[in-house]
Amino acid sequence: MPVTHLELLNFKSYSGLQRIGPFKSFTCVIGPNGSGKSNLMDAISFILGVNSRDLRSSQLRDLIFRPPGETATRLKASATLVYQKETGEEIRFGRTISSSGVGEYNIDGRPVPFKKYEESLNDIGVLIKARNFLVFQGDVESIARKTPKEFVTLFENISGSAELAQEYENAIKVKEEAEAATIFAFNKQKGYKSERKVLREQKEEAEKFHNKLREKGAIQTEFFLWQLFHINEDIGEKEEIITNLKEDLEDELSKEKEAGDALKTAKKSASAARRNVNRIEKERVALSAAIESLQPPLIKIREEIKSLSRKLKSDDTALTKLQKEEDTHQEKLKKIEDEIARAESQEGDLENDYENIKRSGGESAGGTTALTEEQEELLEEVREAAAVASAKPRAALSKLNHQLDTARAKAAATNTNLSDATKRVTDARKNIDELKQRNTTLTESLTKTNEDLKKSEEEFEKVQASNLRSQNRRAELDAELERISNILREARDDRRKNKDEERLLSALSSLKRHFPGVQGRLVDLCRPVQRRFNLSVTVAAGRDMDAIVVDTKQTGFECIQYLREQRVGVATFLPLDSIQIPPQSTTERLRAKCERDPRYRLAQDVISCEEGVKKAVSYAVGNTVICDDLEGARELCFGGGRRERVKAVTIGGAVISMAGTMTGGITSDDSGRARRFDEREIQRLQSQRETLQTERANLDSLTTSSGGTLSHSARLEELRNTVGNLRSRKEYTQSDIKYTESKLKEMQNAVKTSQKRKKELETQLQKLERQIENLVTERDSAIQTVREVEEEHYGPFREETGLRDIHAYEEVVGRARDEFMKKRRKIREVLAKLNAQKSYEDGRDFKGPVAKIESRLHDRQAKLNDVKLREEETLRKEADVREKLEGKQTDMEQAVEEEKEKEAVVSLSQKELGERIEERNRVNKDITVEESTLEKLRQKLHETLQKARVEEVELPLVGETPRSKRRSRSRGTGDDESDEGIEEESPPSEEQKLSAPSSTQDSNISTHFSQTDDQKVAKDRRDASRIDFTNMKSKYKHRLKDRDEKKVRSDFEQQINAISAEIEKMTPNMKANEQFDAANQRLKDSGHDFDNAKARAQKAVADYNRVKTLRANRFKHAFEHIDDALKTIYKDMTKSSKHPLGGNAYLSLDDAEEPYRAGMKFNAMPPMKRFRDMEQLSGGEKTVAALALLFAIHSFRPAPFFVMDEVDAALDNVNVLKVCNYIKQRSGDFQCIVISLKDMFYERSRSLVGICRDVATNSSRTLTLDLTRFEEAEPNQ
Repeated sequence: MPVTHLELLNFKSYSGLQRIGPFKSFTCVIGPNGSGKSNLMDAISFILGVNSRDLRSSQLRDLIFRPPGETATRLKASATLVYQKETGEEIRFGRTISSSGVGEYNIDGRPVPFKKYEESLNDIGVLIKARNFLVFQGDVESIARKTPKEFVTLFENISGSAELAQEYENAIKVKEEAEAATIFAFNKQKGYKSERKVLREQKEEAEKFHNKLREKGAIQTEFFLWQLFHINEDIGEKEEIITNLKEDLEDELSKEKEAGDALKTAKKSASAARRNVNRIEKERVALSAAIESLQPPLIKIREEIKSLSRKLKSDDTALTKLQKEEDTHQEKLKKIEDEIARAESQEGDLENDYENIKRSGGESAGGTTALTEEQEELLEEVREAAAVASAKPRAALSKLNHQLDTARAKAAATNTNLSDATKRVTDARKNIDELKQRNTTLTESLTKTNEDLKKSEEEFEKVQASNLRSQNRRAELDAELERISNILREARDDRRKNKDEERLLSALSSLKRHFPGVQGRLVDLCRPVQRRFNLSVTVAAGRDMDAIVVDTKQTGFECIQYLREQRVGVATFLPLDSIQIPPQSTTERLRAKCERDPRYRLAQDVISCEEGVKKAVSYAVGNTVICDDLEGARELCFGGGRRERVKAVTIGGAVISMAGTMTGGITSDDSGRARRFDEREIQRLQSQRETLQTERANLDSLTTSSGGTLSHSARLEELRNTVGNLRSRKEYTQSDIKYTESKLKEMQNAVKTSQKRKKELETQLQKLERQIENLVTERDSAIQTVREVEEEHYGPFREETGLRDIHAYEEVVGRARDEFMKKRRKIREVLAKLNAQKSYEDGRDFKGPVAKIESRLHDRQAKLNDVKLREEETLRKEADVREKLEGKQTDMEQAVEEEKEKEAVVSLSQKELGERIEERNRVNKDITVEESTLEKLRQKLHETLQKARVEEVELPLVGETPRSKRRSRSRGTGDDESDEGIEEESPPSEEQKLSAPSSTQDSNISTHFSQTDDQKVAKDRRDASRIDFTNMKSKYKHRLKDRDEKKVRSDFEQQINAISAEIEKMTPNMKANEQFDAANQRLKDSGHDFDNAKARAQKAVADYNRVKTLRANRFKHAFEHIDDALKTIYKDMTKSSKHPLGGNAYLSLDDAEEPYRAGMKFNAMPPMKRFRDMEQLSGGEKTVAALALLFAIHSFRPAPFFVMDEVDAALDNVNVLKVCNYIKQRSGDFQCIVISLKDMFYERSRSLVGICRDVATNSSRTLTLDLTRFEEAEPNQ
């Protein structure tokens, strides 16, 4: 057999060294639950390289046996599997675990690395990754639940195609990279060809470009001199106006200070009034709390008065009863004595009557004569003899009579006691009802108090939380208001509009009313998608940002005519029906280029607007490209050997025109227009500030349940007092409830005791009544016995005396005697009763109980008077507090009125201060407007000088020599080498620095043009003062109207634009010769790169196809084998006499070409059942199908042995028999070791391994039984 036996040393539940085996071709491992069967499975798995996490443990140390009672152990563990080859040679595969938890693999006792260990197992057909040698408990169910992708993963491990997965992925990656490199090399070669063609054309434009530049420079010089001359004049006028306005501002500030002082005084008075209101409110709340605190004692006093009144009434009733009994005592005693005398007299009369009857009894007895004296004596002797003879029966009769009298007396006493017990029960129940009613009243009061307390505590917590929230919210509001104020303070000056713009906005509103086609200014109709694009969009659109968008050209003409008639000013109009926008193809080409580089984006794409004005936006910004920085703009316009004819604007405002000229910095107009995008945000902030101020003012106001308003502190104090009073009332009520409940429990116990006593008395009375009945019957029987005994003596006497009827005689005399005895007995009973009653009455003491009750009445009356005094005192205190509370309420109303008056004074002072502030703001506004104008003029001067420097305009300076002029011109028109030569010859002078380009592109960003002493402002004024205006034409020195000024500016700009347009059309490249040679060389190099890339791509595709084919073949080979085996095995396992054809099971692939990239489905159809998904099969059907698949997988890469752990758990006996027969049938092909609890399984095996639990050592022990010898003995039997 492949596996002959196992040797385990301290492994899991196996203590010490245990040798388990031998194993036959079909071995079953059996044993009760918890004995260690699965640990044997874990041992085999452990030996064959399965990780410890799959063996129900987190680390190797957990696999070492731990003796009972020891928390730590120094034992080491090992497990060895003895494998026998077909040649008979044995190989010992083993793993050891040291006491520190370190594992080691060994073969034949020699340590080996895991790689060699795995290879040795592979040599005998055991695949660790595929696990083709074992099935854990639960693996059968998991096979049936596997997803299509998990089936593919399982088949990849079994087929070995998983070994090629990494190589396959690498081949795909290399193929894709090679194809991408080929495409890139091709595009690169194509680009170089286009570049070389363009460079050839650029060489011819260079010379023509220089001539136009000289002509443009002369016109620019005249234009800048005209601008600078008038800017200097305007700056002087504005500085004088600002000086006068600042004097007016000083006067307004002094008036504002006076108003502020008055407001401060009014606020102090209002604050004092507010504090007074809060103080009175606190006192009012304290008085209310005092009234509440008096309520619990008052309730207790009133309850005590009620209790004492009830007790006094009860004592008074008892005293009256005793006094009445004392008054009637003598009369009752005399009456008893009279009754005793009357009874004694009746007894004497009764005796005389009896003597008379006795004398006349003989005659009435039927005798002829009356009995003689001797006969009478004889009769007496006979009677005595009869009496002696009947003494015993008569004694018994007397005893019975005595018992009967005693029983009747006891019954009467019991009846009396029963009446008393019934009365006690009734009284106790009445008291219980009263106590329950009182307890209910107190409980309701306590419930109401708890509810009020809970509401007050909840309100207190809410007010406290509200106070905390209001404080936090006040801090948040203060921070937010400070932030908004800072923003608005910074934006205050930026939002000033000059008079021309205000007139234009007013005119725009009129145009919208008169002409429906007017849509508004472009700056109001569009908005950058992000604030950081505000400046760049403004610079890109230029003056068109203030243009007015109209629907048609005719509407524009009508608007212009209206503005002329109203003399409002001039405006630019953009008719949507006639403006020209850049071609769509050019725009898309630039957009595609921008999408490839995140540094660039079309200006059109960063502007948000409605669909109707997109044409106007496209006209205003054209195909301008927004760049992140100037370096990126240079690379876009000049990099790559081919200059892109595009206008580029940086986010900072720098511009590179289509002609290639660069303009650094921004103008004040650009800054103003850029900030106008934030006007809506500023309006929103102002509205938000007003809302936050209102919210802050209302934070401390708290509406009470009565409809009034209180501050948080006053309300908290009021609630704190209310909660304290309610808690005191709760304590008093709870103590009263405890007292009532204890009394109620006592009364209930008394009722129980009385009821118990009543039942006992009722039982006793019934018993006595039955006893009386029995005694009456016995007495009658005893009377008959006495008569029979007496007849024996009376018979002879009757014969002797001739007395025919002694009984008649005895009847007359006896009846009289009995009557006499009966009446005398009754009289004597009455006498005994009367004597006892007289004795009781003589011994009664009325003075003691009366004195006791009178004393108790006196004490309780005194206590009641004291309680009433306390009640009056408490009521008096409550009345005093209520009187004070009413006074405080009046004071509160007066204080509130005073507070309102103070607040009115504050409002008036605030209004006065507001007027002063408004006047001061008006003057400030005028100053700001003038300073803004001056700032714009200074900025305009700076921008003009900066623009002159950037555009390298030659400006004549005072005292400039012709030599320096020539030097400046040579520096402005020469190439790079000549510039360097001049700089090396001599450093530039101050005059040369004026015309030299600035070293920064955003100089105005750090310049404060509102500050006269700013370094750059002073430098601009010095530079402007050094400019020589003597050669400037006289017609340009006169101040012109706005229209004439704009006309002159327009003339200059038209000339410059005309020349610039020609220059822009030329777009020469001054280094075209060198670039053309370099382009030729790059084109040649790119050809070699393309050939190499194409060769690498072909090789990568071939490698990919090879790996793909190999991997797919391995997978398909395994799939086809397992699919065929599955159909056969499942059919064999499901065959039966009823279903001779068996069932059907099959596998299907989602992707037949590359199956490992998709999924795999496993379906089974049991006999005589329609097709259903695996999830819809029963547990047994799933198990049979899963086992068939496991056996089919094992048949592809068969291991020499197969270990299964309780795979039959979900099978019924029929399916267990089928699986068992299949395993037995295949046991000749491979060794099978099965852990099972089904007797049908292990009775068909060839050997058994029994596992049991050693209770003493808490470890597992094994027993082995060879069943093959029973198979040999069976035929003999």
